[in-house]
Amino acid sequence: MSKKCIGVDVGGTTVKLGIFENSGKLLFKWEIPTRKEDGGRYILEDVAFSIREVLREKQIRMEEISGVGLGVPGPVMPDGSVEVCVNLGWRDRNPQRELSEMLDHVAVKCGNDANVAALGEMWQGGGMGFSDIVMVTLGTGIGGGVIIDEKIVTGKHGVGGEIGHIHVRDEETETCNCGGVGCVEQVASATGIAREARRAMARKDIPSKMREYGDEITAKDVIDAAKDGDELALEVTETVCRYLGIMMAQVAMTVDPQMFVIGGGVSKAGQFLIDMIWKYFDQYTPISKTKAMVGLAKLGNDAGIYGAARLVLS
Repeated sequence: MSKKCIGVDVGGTTVKLGIFENSGKLLFKWEIPTRKEDGGRYILEDVAFSIREVLREKQIRMEEISGVGLGVPGPVMPDGSVEVCVNLGWRDRNPQRELSEMLDHVAVKCGNDANVAALGEMWQGGGMGFSDIVMVTLGTGIGGGVIIDEKIVTGKHGVGGEIGHIHVRDEETETCNCGGVGCVEQVASATGIAREARRAMARKDIPSKMREYGDEITAKDVIDAAKDGDELALEVTETVCRYLGIMMAQVAMTVDPQMFVIGGGVSKAGQFLIDMIWKYFDQYTPISKTKAMVGLAKLGNDAGIYGAARLVLS
């Protein structure tokens, strides 16, 4: 009888779940709504109920499950507890212990969702074959995850991998959501790229495809225009990738990964984006000719369930 594990990725809108062979093969995946009312009190109950129902439908006994991994949007303490998950309404909870109790005390391991996604990409995604990777997730914000020797590095205060809030721009005047100023997230997230485009259009009076979108411009609009050779869009994209290169160089000088895996919505720009990031990363790491690769994530929205499943196999 081959053992199986379950990965659970709790998001603000939906909870994604997957049943895996311990080898990493995904057998089945599904989603349920995230019920956030009453401080998110129903979320874990819904997860436990759904797992039991699907196991019954698939004729899999609980005894065949080696464990359940759980990714949640917030800092996770070593004992699996969370002080706060703002997007879920959780405060002072231990989802690791609670879910285990709901599932007949099966082993449950809890981790931060961004770190867990990085673990998934290392296991079966863009970083497959490597033991040391750093994931850079370019979405509404910039998330990250550091994996060394196939283990998540969270640090002593739960902020390991918060690479979006590395300071890169001294001349910035606006405040980041974290309370800092000049974070790379302010420049290179999807939100930041759109803001850089608006600034560029206001600063320079030259023709640009970007002007058709006005204040409603998105990161995709900017990068698509850059791919088409738009001068102003290329300038914005170069700025974005330069600051990403600076941030990644600082990370490389600290943990020296084998690979940076670039994910998130912005990464859909593909090799065009990777090549430009690499140009600046290479420029800012002259100390060695041998350095980390830079490549694309491959698991998309499934990275969280893969990584959560891998948590319980660590």
